[in-house]
Amino acid sequence: MKKLFVTLKLEMTVPAQWELVETSEGTPVLKLPNGQFLDLAIEPLFATDPEDTWVSTEDETQLNEFLDMVDSEEVSYEFDSTSAPQRSQ
Repeated sequence: MKKLFVTLKLEMTVPAQWELVETSEGTPVLKLPNGQFLDLAIEPLFATDPEDTWVSTEDETQLNEFLDMVDSEEVSYEFDSTSAPQRSQ
C-alpha cells in the first residue's frame, strides 16, 4: 500500500444568512436559513470511463471499502473577514 494525499479547497459565495455553528461534539457545520445544516465532506464519485458521467455509489460495500482507506479527514470553514457580519441567535 502507499499513501495518497488529496487536498480539496472550495471558495464559495454563499448567502449572508449562512452561519458557522458547532455540533454538541464540537464539529463545525453550516447553519442554513431554511432550518437545515450543511456539512461538506468527502463523497467518492465513480465512472467506468473518465470522460463519462461520474456518480456516487449505492453499493454500501464499495463505499465502506473506500472509506476504510481514509486515515484522516479535515474540514474547516472560514468566512472572509470582509463578509457581512455573523448574526447570532
